[in-house]
Amino acid sequence: MDIGELSSYKPPSTLKRPAAGEEDDDDEWESQRQSKKLDELTEKEKQDILNKETKAPKVEALDEATLERLILLFEKRALRNQKMRVKFPDQPEKFMESEVELQETMQKLRIAVANPTNLYLYCILMVKLGAVPSLLELLSHENTDIAVGVVKLLFDFTYDTYYNILDAIQKESADTFINALLEQQVFALLVQNLERLDETVVKEDTGVCLTLEFFDKLLEFRPDICADAGKQGLMQWLLRRVKIITKTFFDFNDCWACSLLYKLVQHTPENRLLLGDLAGIHVLLQQLAYLPRSQNREKYEVEGIMRHLFDVLCSSLMATVNRDRFLRDKGLQLMNLMLREKKMSWNGSLKVLDHAMNGPDGKDNCSKFVDILGLRTIFPLFMKTPTRNRNRMRELTAEDDEKHVISIIASLLKNCKGQQRQTLLSYFTENDYEKVDRLMELHFKYLEKVEEVKKKVEEVNGKDEDDEDEEELYSRRLDGRLFILQLIDYVLLEACTGCPPAVKQQIKDLLAQRSLKTIRYIMR
Repeated sequence: MDIGELSSYKPPSTLKRPAAGEEDDDDEWESQRQSKKLDELTEKEKQDILNKETKAPKVEALDEATLERLILLFEKRALRNQKMRVKFPDQPEKFMESEVELQETMQKLRIAVANPTNLYLYCILMVKLGAVPSLLELLSHENTDIAVGVVKLLFDFTYDTYYNILDAIQKESADTFINALLEQQVFALLVQNLERLDETVVKEDTGVCLTLEFFDKLLEFRPDICADAGKQGLMQWLLRRVKIITKTFFDFNDCWACSLLYKLVQHTPENRLLLGDLAGIHVLLQQLAYLPRSQNREKYEVEGIMRHLFDVLCSSLMATVNRDRFLRDKGLQLMNLMLREKKMSWNGSLKVLDHAMNGPDGKDNCSKFVDILGLRTIFPLFMKTPTRNRNRMRELTAEDDEKHVISIIASLLKNCKGQQRQTLLSYFTENDYEKVDRLMELHFKYLEKVEEVKKKVEEVNGKDEDDEDEEELYSRRLDGRLFILQLIDYVLLEACTGCPPAVKQQIKDLLAQRSLKTIRYIMR
C-alpha cells in the first residue's frame, strides 16, 4: 500500500442516525452509558449503590414460585408464537396476537429483574428451568423488536449487576447465568443479530448500542472469555464497524466499537493475532489517516476515537507478526507524517512508534525508520516537546511524550547497525553537542524525581531495609520515573562509547557536579 493512498483514504460515507426532526427514543439508555466503571467507584459510592438497591422502592420482590411461573409463561408464549409463525407465515394477522403476548411477557420480565432480589433469583431459575436457550433463540426472531427485547433483558442483567461488590450467593448465581449464556455461544448469536440490525432505524440502533454495552460489561466481569468472544465473530464485526466511522454526527456506537476492540486485544495474545489475520492493522491505519482530516466532527469526538484506535494498534504490535504487517502497510511513514504535522494525533503516533520499534522484534522497523528520514522528525521532538493542546478525553503530561521519545531513541541505538548507527550517533555531535546537553538536562530532572521517591520511602520504612523492602523501594522508584531515567542513561552511555571522545568529555564535565557513579548505580 502506497503512503499517498493511505493518507488520502476516505471511507464510504453512510448515515446511520435518523434525519433531524425524527424522534429518538434512546434517552433511557443515554444516561445509563455515562455510568462510572466499577473500579473507579469510591467506597462511599459503592455503599450508596447498595443503599439505593436496598432502600429505593423500585419493584416488589417476587417469591420463587411467582417468578418461576413468569419464566414458564415466557417459554410457553415464545413456543406458541413460533408455532403460529410456522403455521401462518404469510398471514401476520394470525400470529400477531401471539407476538404481542410474547412482547408483553418479556416486558414483565424486564420489570421484575429491576429488583436485585428478583434479578439473582431470575438467574438461578433461568438456568434451572432450561430457559436460557429459549431466550437466546429469540435473537434470530423475524421481528427485530423481539430480538432487541432479548438484548434489553441481557443488558438489564449486566447493568444492574455490580459484580465486584456482590455477596458470595449473588456472585454464584450471576456466574451460573453467565456460564449458561457462554454454553449457548452468546457472542456468536448476538453478532449474528448485529449483522441484520439497521442502525438507521432508531430502535435497532438502540439494540446495537445495548449489545455493545452488554459485551463490555460481560468482558469486564469475565476477562478470561475475551479469546472466545474474538473467535465467535465479535472481532470481525468490530473491525467492519470501525471501518465505517464516517458519519457527520457523533455516534456512541463508534466509541463503543473502538473501546471494545481495545478490550479484546489488551490482554489477549490470541486476539492480537486474530486482528492481524483479519487485516486489522490495515483498517486501523486507514482510519487513523482519515479521521484527522474529518471536517464534520467535533475535535473532542475525533480525539476520543483516535485515542482508542492508537491503543488498539499499540496492543496489537506486541505480536511480532503484526509488526511486520505494520511495516508492509506503511505504518511507519504514516506515523512519521503525523509527527511532522504536529496535530492532535502526534502523541498517539509517538506511542505507536515506541511499540513498533521496541525490543529485538523492532529491528526491521528501526532500520526502516532511519531510511525514511525519521531521525529528522524525532530529534526536534527530543529537543523540545510541542505544546500540548488540552485533551478533553484525558490528561497527558510532557513526561509521557519524553518517555516515548527517549524509548524510541534507545530502541534505535539497540537495533541499528553499521552506517545507520553512525548516522544516528552523529546527531549527538551537532550544534555544539546540544543534544548531549538536553540528555543531561533530562537526566538531572528525572534523577531528582527518583531521589524524592526514595527519600519518602526511607522516611516511612526507615533506612535499614531487608530484601523485601529493597524490592518495594525499587518498585516505588520505577513508579517515580526510574524507568525513564534508565533509558536516558542508556542513551548517554551509548553516546559516550559510540561518538567521538569530545562527546564523552562533554558528559563528564556536566556530571562533574555529581558523581559519575550515579549512572552506574542507576543502570545496575
